[in-house]
Amino acid sequence: MMNRFEGPGAGEAKIRYLDADFQVISPGSFVRCAVTGTPIPIDELKYWSVERQEAYVDAATSLQREREVQGR
Repeated sequence: MMNRFEGPGAGEAKIRYLDADFQVISPGSFVRCAVTGTPIPIDELKYWSVERQEAYVDAATSLQREREVQGR
């Protein structure tokens, strides 16, 4: 049995993050959270920064990164 990150096209995707959407530059099945390194399946990707072009595993991690960048 294959896990969700194995098989054809199962590598890490390259994404361009847009305001309310994203564009797949290089196909893959996941991206990595910029803070935790956790793989995020493309179909579960909900949180990212357009400015920093980074993905986040959840809202709390996105907020954590925002605070780090702002020096809080």
